[in-house]
Formats: sequence, C-alpha cells, structure tokens
Amino acid sequence: MTHELIKKSKKHLWLPFTQMKDYDLDPLIIESGNGIKVKDIHGKEYYDGFSSVWLNVHGHRKKELDQAIKDQLEKIAHSTLLGMTNVPATELAERLVELTPDDLTRVFYSDSGAEAMEIALKMAFQYWKNIGKPQKQKFVSMKEGYHGDTIGAVSVGAIELFHHVYGPLMFESFKAPIPNVYRSESGDPDQCRDECLQKLEELLKEHHEEIAALSIESMVQGAAGMIVMPRGFLQGVRALCTKYDVLMIVDEVATGFGRTGKMFACEHDGVQPDLMAAGKGITGGYLPIAVTFTTEKIYEAFYDDYENLKTFFHGHSYTGNQLGCAVALENLRLFESERIVENVQRKSEHLKEILLDLYSLPHVGDIRQLGFMCGIELVQDKLKKTPYPFERRIGYKVSLKMRELGMLTRPLGNVIVFMPPLVSTKSELESMVSIMKEAIESVCEEEGAAFERSV
Repeated sequence: MTHELIKKSKKHLWLPFTQMKDYDLDPLIIESGNGIKVKDIHGKEYYDGFSSVWLNVHGHRKKELDQAIKDQLEKIAHSTLLGMTNVPATELAERLVELTPDDLTRVFYSDSGAEAMEIALKMAFQYWKNIGKPQKQKFVSMKEGYHGDTIGAVSVGAIELFHHVYGPLMFESFKAPIPNVYRSESGDPDQCRDECLQKLEELLKEHHEEIAALSIESMVQGAAGMIVMPRGFLQGVRALCTKYDVLMIVDEVATGFGRTGKMFACEHDGVQPDLMAAGKGITGGYLPIAVTFTTEKIYEAFYDDYENLKTFFHGHSYTGNQLGCAVALENLRLFESERIVENVQRKSEHLKEILLDLYSLPHVGDIRQLGFMCGIELVQDKLKKTPYPFERRIGYKVSLKMRELGMLTRPLGNVIVFMPPLVSTKSELESMVSIMKEAIESVCEEEGAAFERSV
C-alpha cells in the first residue's frame, strides 16, 4: 500500500514550492499527527519543526478544535457570505476586533494570506478613488518582501527567486530598503534602522501624491530569511505613512496570533495600521480562513448608494466558511484559557538560550529570533559572512538530514527555519534544537570535506 501511494503521488501530484525532481528522489507522505509530531505512511514520526508551514498552534488532533468542527457540522458546513452572514462568522468578527489594534474595526474574510493581502491592495486602491483622489494608484513595498503568490501580492513582493519569472504579469511598485542588521555595513541596529527610514522618507517625499499605500511584513520578514527588524523601525514607517498621507498595510499572516510573543507583531512597536492581513494561526492550523482588517474611515469610503458604484466588488466562494470560523472561535478561546501568548513569551527566553549553543558551530553565522519565529543562517566563512553558493543547496541538505533525524522543516536558501507549534514544551524545544545542531554539524562538515577534495 505504501509503495502504491508513493507511486500515485509521483504520477499525479504537483506540489507547491517544490521542484518535483527533488520530490521524486525523496518522497514523503504524511498519514497522521498527534501533538507536535506527525507520522508518515511508514510509521516514522517527526517533530513538526515548522508548524506545517508556520500555522499550527496547539499541535495536531487538539480535541477541543476537533469537537468545534464536529459541533458545527451538526448545524451547517457552509453558506455564502455574499449579501448575508452566518453565526460563527459574525461572532468571530466581533472577537477578532477585540484583539486587534484599536483603530481596526472591520473584518473582511478570505481563504488565504495571499488573498487577504490582495484584498488590502484593492481596498487601498479603491479607497482613494472613492474619496476623489484617483491619482494615488501606486504602492511601496519593501525589498525582499513576501506577501503571497497571487499577482497583486507578487507585485508588492521582492523575492527574486520566487518572483522574477512573473515580471511581465506584475504591476510596478516602488521598493524601499529593509534593515538587515547582520548584512549591513555597520552592524548597528539603530544606524541600520535610521538609514532605511531616511531612504524611505526620500521616496515618499518625491512620490507620495501618486502612492496609495505601503505594504510591509510585521517585525519579521519571513521568506527573506527571518529578518527581524530593529525596534522602532515599524513605528518609523507608520510615522512616515501618516506624514505623507499614505495608507499602511501590515502583513501579519505569518506573525499574527501569538507567533512572536504578542497576539499581533505590530504590538511590539505600538503600531496602528490602516489595513492588516492575517491568517495561518487564526484557526490553530486547522482550516483555511484569512482576514483583512481595516479602519472605520476606510470602510465608510465604500458605504454609499449602490448607483454611486463605491461597492467593493470582491469575494470568494468559501468566504466566511462556518466550519473555519467555528474552529477559529474555539482557537481564540484556547488562546485565552491556556494563556498561549504569555507562554510563548516565557518559553521564548528559554529558546533563545538553547539556540545560542548553535553559535559554537563554525558555519552558523547568525541566529534571528522573535518569539517562536527563528532563522539560523549558515555561512561558508563565519568571519567574512561569506554565504554558501546557491548551487550547493546547503539549507536543503540540512533539512533532509533533519528529516532523517526525526524533524521536519523547510529552509529559506541558506537559512534554516525553526517555527515550532506554540504549545511546544521546553524539553521538546531542546530536542528539536538538538536535532538541528546535529544536522547542521554533520552536513556542513561533509560539505567542507567535499569542497577541499574538489580544490
């Protein structure tokens, strides 16, 4: 049976963000999960070291979340949100608004983080048109930013590896620098922050009359390699957006719902966005629900008689799905009863201490962490910060070794991603970091020996 499943997967599936030639060499099919581990069809267990792509909160088969879905199934699985609402979508919207920054009072549902960002872009664009400033049509995005894979989200992204092939499909956006302290000349967080803010202000000063909005990930650039922003940078961006009358779109898809030690990462810098996208952890990692939050001021720009054509014409078939909203409500109840955010704050300090041990390895150049979002950057030369060549695929090789040792993650180039479920215990964190250390040490030693033989 297992052989047949693997054969079928190779014959019929096309996996996301995957070179299928790699999959054919190293196939993996997950059959079940329990707690913070998953099990493959051969019965081997793995730590879920990246929360099933950054979204799992309470682990797998959380009985309360399972029950919430079963209870909702006894009522209805889905009905449309076009022109009407439903009970869990309505209750969830109220609960979410209680948790978000105060200025965000309206909730628009979708199915994924990319859609949530696409909605924010369209809202920002149409907002200016609706209030009589149609010349404000362009966007500012951050270099190395990532907001998803739909065309609008790609257009305000800037990951060359992911996005360059789609250039002809994309609309142009202004690109502003992001402070990457490890790769900066000074290595000083404050100087790096202030230099980037100065360049952003120069851009806004020149082009603000044509700019609708700025999009930015909140405190951590995930796909860029877990780049943690210096404190005060996001706050500085907010101040510049206000000064130059540009809407601020904050992407909390990866960082929201406790991942960084705050319910939303923008709280670290006390920022009030104009629009905010969120997803992933909203259902505890169970079902695809995402949301775009916005202010009452923006909402009111769309509120008018139908014939004035200010309606926001956007929506998807499963928007506000009852099963997803019901499990999201139970997820938020668990956040409160099990003190998830407070526990992440506490355990993050322990995680920081055990991650420091990785610095002893000769090829660990930098460790970046905010809460349970971590990136370990591997370098060929630690003193010179020389990156491994792209074709060596060092991060991928380390992730395969980690799989062999019993832990799953996906690297970002030479950066090993560590984003465990938020309920991971201290001992489980220690076990996972131990696996990372062994894998990095083993692979980097082998690569070093192979390189010396080649020269």
